[in-house]
Amino acid sequence: MTGQQDRWAELTGGRAGEEYARRFASLVASGHDVHGEATFCAALLRPEARVLDAGCGTGRIAIRLAELGYHCTGVDVDSSMLAVARREAPGQEWLLGDLARLDTLGLKPDFDLVLAAGNVIPLLAPGTEAVVIRQLAAALQPGGLLVTGMGLDAAHLPLPEPPLTLADFDHWCTQAGLTLRQRYATWSGDPYQDGCGYAVSVHSRPAPMGRP
Repeated sequence: MTGQQDRWAELTGGRAGEEYARRFASLVASGHDVHGEATFCAALLRPEARVLDAGCGTGRIAIRLAELGYHCTGVDVDSSMLAVARREAPGQEWLLGDLARLDTLGLKPDFDLVLAAGNVIPLLAPGTEAVVIRQLAAALQPGGLLVTGMGLDAAHLPLPEPPLTLADFDHWCTQAGLTLRQRYATWSGDPYQDGCGYAVSVHSRPAPMGRP
Protein backbone atom coordinates (compact mmCIF):
# COMPACT_ATOMS: atom_id res chain seq x y z
CA MET A 1 0.00 0.00 0.00
CA THR A 2 1.11 3.57 -0.53
CA GLY A 3 0.26 4.76 2.97
CA GLN A 4 -2.01 7.44 1.49
CA GLN A 5 -5.77 7.03 1.82
CA ASP A 6 -7.58 7.27 -1.49
CA ARG A 7 -10.54 9.60 -1.92
CA TRP A 8 -12.94 6.65 -2.17
CA ALA A 9 -11.90 5.40 1.27
CA GLU A 10 -12.33 8.88 2.69
CA LEU A 11 -15.89 8.93 1.34
CA THR A 12 -16.92 5.41 2.37
CA GLY A 13 -14.61 4.24 5.12
CA GLY A 14 -14.00 1.09 3.08
CA ARG A 15 -17.41 -0.36 3.99
CA ALA A 16 -19.52 0.44 0.93
CA GLY A 17 -19.63 -2.96 -0.78
CA GLU A 18 -23.08 -4.17 0.22
CA GLU A 19 -24.70 -0.75 -0.18
CA TYR A 20 -23.13 -0.36 -3.63
CA ALA A 21 -24.39 -3.81 -4.66
CA ARG A 22 -27.93 -3.02 -3.46
CA ARG A 23 -27.94 0.20 -5.43
CA PHE A 24 -27.18 -1.54 -8.72
CA ALA A 25 -29.58 -4.39 -7.93
CA SER A 26 -32.30 -1.78 -7.56
CA LEU A 27 -31.38 -0.27 -10.94
CA VAL A 28 -31.59 -3.69 -12.58
CA ALA A 29 -34.93 -4.38 -10.94
CA SER A 30 -36.29 -1.10 -12.30
CA GLY A 31 -35.28 -2.00 -15.85
CA HIS A 32 -32.07 -0.02 -16.24
CA ASP A 33 -29.26 -1.33 -18.42
CA VAL A 34 -26.22 -1.46 -16.13
CA HIS A 35 -23.89 -3.03 -18.69
CA GLY A 36 -22.95 0.04 -20.73
CA GLU A 37 -19.26 -0.14 -19.84
CA ALA A 38 -19.03 -3.85 -20.67
CA THR A 39 -20.82 -3.35 -23.99
CA PHE A 40 -18.45 -0.50 -24.84
CA CYS A 41 -15.36 -2.58 -24.05
CA ALA A 42 -16.63 -5.68 -25.85
CA ALA A 43 -16.85 -3.67 -29.07
CA LEU A 44 -13.09 -3.04 -28.82
CA LEU A 45 -11.98 -6.58 -28.01
CA ARG A 46 -11.09 -9.69 -29.95
CA PRO A 47 -12.69 -12.97 -28.82
CA GLU A 48 -11.33 -14.35 -25.54
CA ALA A 49 -9.21 -11.25 -24.90
CA ARG A 50 -7.66 -10.63 -21.48
CA VAL A 51 -9.13 -7.76 -19.47
CA LEU A 52 -7.92 -6.14 -16.26
CA ASP A 53 -10.68 -4.31 -14.41
CA ALA A 54 -8.68 -1.86 -12.31
CA GLY A 55 -10.79 -0.60 -9.44
CA CYS A 56 -13.31 -3.34 -10.15
CA GLY A 57 -15.47 -2.68 -7.09
CA THR A 58 -18.20 -5.32 -6.74
CA GLY A 59 -17.22 -6.86 -10.07
CA ARG A 60 -20.25 -5.76 -12.07
CA ILE A 61 -18.32 -5.05 -15.28
CA ALA A 62 -15.79 -7.88 -15.06
CA ILE A 63 -18.54 -10.42 -14.37
CA ARG A 64 -20.48 -9.26 -17.42
CA LEU A 65 -17.37 -9.36 -19.63
CA ALA A 66 -16.64 -12.90 -18.41
CA GLU A 67 -20.18 -13.87 -19.38
CA LEU A 68 -19.38 -12.55 -22.87
CA GLY A 69 -16.35 -14.82 -23.11
CA TYR A 70 -13.46 -12.64 -22.01
CA HIS A 71 -10.81 -13.57 -19.44
CA CYS A 72 -11.13 -11.03 -16.66
CA THR A 73 -9.10 -10.17 -13.58
CA GLY A 74 -10.41 -7.65 -11.07
CA VAL A 75 -8.28 -5.57 -8.71
CA ASP A 76 -9.52 -3.28 -5.96
CA VAL A 77 -8.20 -1.79 -2.73
CA ASP A 78 -11.61 -1.97 -1.01
CA SER A 79 -12.07 -5.38 0.60
CA SER A 80 -15.80 -4.78 1.19
CA MET A 81 -16.34 -4.36 -2.55
CA LEU A 82 -14.24 -7.42 -3.39
CA ALA A 83 -16.21 -9.50 -0.91
CA VAL A 84 -19.30 -8.92 -3.04
CA ALA A 85 -17.41 -9.72 -6.26
CA ARG A 86 -16.08 -12.97 -4.81
CA ARG A 87 -19.52 -13.98 -3.65
CA GLU A 88 -21.14 -13.23 -7.00
CA ALA A 89 -18.42 -14.85 -9.15
CA PRO A 90 -16.20 -17.11 -7.02
CA GLY A 91 -14.57 -18.65 -10.07
CA GLN A 92 -13.10 -15.37 -11.32
CA GLU A 93 -9.80 -13.86 -10.25
CA TRP A 94 -10.22 -11.04 -7.72
CA LEU A 95 -7.13 -9.41 -6.23
CA LEU A 96 -6.88 -7.05 -3.27
CA GLY A 97 -4.28 -4.42 -4.06
CA ASP A 98 -3.31 -0.80 -4.49
CA LEU A 99 -3.25 0.28 -8.14
CA ALA A 100 -0.18 2.38 -7.40
CA ARG A 101 1.61 -0.92 -6.69
CA LEU A 102 0.01 -3.08 -9.33
CA ASP A 103 3.41 -4.51 -10.24
CA THR A 104 3.58 -6.28 -6.87
CA LEU A 105 0.58 -8.51 -7.64
CA GLY A 106 2.40 -10.85 -10.01
CA LEU A 107 0.27 -10.12 -13.07
CA LYS A 108 1.67 -10.78 -16.52
CA PRO A 109 1.86 -7.56 -18.55
CA ASP A 110 -0.16 -8.95 -21.44
CA PHE A 111 -3.66 -7.59 -21.02
CA ASP A 112 -5.50 -6.62 -24.19
CA LEU A 113 -7.54 -4.02 -22.31
CA VAL A 114 -7.24 -2.35 -18.94
CA LEU A 115 -10.41 -0.70 -17.69
CA ALA A 116 -10.68 2.03 -15.05
CA ALA A 117 -14.37 2.93 -14.92
CA GLY A 118 -16.57 4.37 -12.18
CA ASN A 119 -14.43 7.43 -11.46
CA VAL A 120 -11.44 5.30 -10.44
CA ILE A 121 -8.89 7.91 -11.51
CA PRO A 122 -10.46 10.93 -9.73
CA LEU A 123 -10.90 8.87 -6.55
CA LEU A 124 -7.27 7.78 -6.25
CA ALA A 125 -5.08 8.93 -3.38
CA PRO A 126 -3.95 12.51 -4.09
CA GLY A 127 -0.63 12.63 -5.89
CA THR A 128 -0.69 8.99 -7.03
CA GLU A 129 -2.56 9.50 -10.31
CA ALA A 130 0.50 9.59 -12.60
CA VAL A 131 1.99 6.53 -10.88
CA VAL A 132 -1.25 4.57 -11.24
CA ILE A 133 -1.55 5.41 -14.94
CA ARG A 134 2.05 4.23 -15.49
CA GLN A 135 1.17 0.99 -13.71
CA LEU A 136 -1.95 0.49 -15.80
CA ALA A 137 -0.06 1.20 -19.02
CA ALA A 138 2.65 -1.27 -18.03
CA ALA A 139 0.03 -4.02 -17.64
CA LEU A 140 -0.93 -3.75 -21.31
CA GLN A 141 0.58 -5.78 -24.06
CA PRO A 142 1.80 -3.76 -27.09
CA GLY A 143 -1.25 -2.53 -28.95
CA GLY A 144 -3.41 -2.89 -25.84
CA LEU A 145 -6.02 -0.35 -24.76
CA LEU A 146 -6.57 1.67 -21.60
CA VAL A 147 -10.25 2.56 -21.29
CA THR A 148 -11.30 5.06 -18.63
CA GLY A 149 -14.46 6.83 -17.59
CA MET A 150 -14.46 9.80 -15.25
CA GLY A 151 -16.46 12.77 -14.14
CA LEU A 152 -15.02 16.18 -14.82
CA ASP A 153 -17.31 18.30 -12.65
CA ALA A 154 -19.11 18.10 -9.32
CA ALA A 155 -22.32 16.94 -11.01
CA HIS A 156 -20.57 13.75 -12.19
CA LEU A 157 -18.42 13.10 -9.11
CA PRO A 158 -19.06 12.25 -5.45
CA LEU A 159 -16.76 15.17 -4.62
CA PRO A 160 -17.41 18.90 -4.15
CA GLU A 161 -14.99 19.73 -6.97
CA PRO A 162 -12.96 17.74 -9.52
CA PRO A 163 -9.43 16.88 -8.31
CA LEU A 164 -7.98 16.81 -11.82
CA THR A 165 -8.60 18.06 -15.33
CA LEU A 166 -8.77 16.15 -18.57
CA ALA A 167 -5.56 17.92 -19.61
CA ASP A 168 -3.85 16.54 -16.48
CA PHE A 169 -5.05 13.04 -17.31
CA ASP A 170 -3.93 13.22 -20.94
CA HIS A 171 -0.53 14.48 -19.83
CA TRP A 172 -0.07 11.53 -17.46
CA CYS A 173 -1.11 9.15 -20.24
CA THR A 174 1.41 10.68 -22.62
CA GLN A 175 4.11 10.35 -19.97
CA ALA A 176 3.19 6.67 -19.66
CA GLY A 177 3.67 6.15 -23.39
CA LEU A 178 -0.03 6.03 -24.29
CA THR A 179 -1.74 7.62 -27.28
CA LEU A 180 -5.30 8.94 -27.27
CA ARG A 181 -7.40 7.08 -29.85
CA GLN A 182 -10.98 8.04 -29.08
CA ARG A 183 -12.98 10.10 -26.61
CA TYR A 184 -16.71 10.12 -25.90
CA ALA A 185 -19.09 11.84 -23.51
CA THR A 186 -20.86 8.63 -22.47
CA TRP A 187 -20.44 4.86 -22.50
CA SER A 188 -23.06 4.86 -25.26
CA GLY A 189 -20.59 6.64 -27.55
CA ASP A 190 -22.06 10.12 -27.59
CA PRO A 191 -19.58 12.62 -29.04
CA TYR A 192 -17.34 14.42 -26.59
CA GLN A 193 -17.20 18.21 -26.73
CA ASP A 194 -15.21 20.63 -24.62
CA GLY A 195 -17.07 21.35 -21.42
CA CYS A 196 -18.74 17.94 -21.12
CA GLY A 197 -19.01 16.79 -17.53
CA TYR A 198 -17.95 13.21 -18.25
CA ALA A 199 -15.32 11.65 -20.51
CA VAL A 200 -14.83 8.11 -21.73
CA SER A 201 -11.33 7.84 -23.16
CA VAL A 202 -9.57 5.13 -25.14
CA HIS A 203 -5.77 5.26 -25.07
CA SER A 204 -3.47 2.71 -26.67
CA ARG A 205 -0.02 1.38 -25.97
CA PRO A 206 1.81 1.56 -29.31
CA ALA A 207 2.61 -1.71 -31.03
CA PRO A 208 6.17 -2.35 -32.27
CA MET A 209 7.01 -1.19 -35.79
CA GLY A 210 5.81 -3.68 -38.37
CA ARG A 211 3.01 -5.04 -36.18
CA PRO A 212 -0.54 -4.04 -37.16
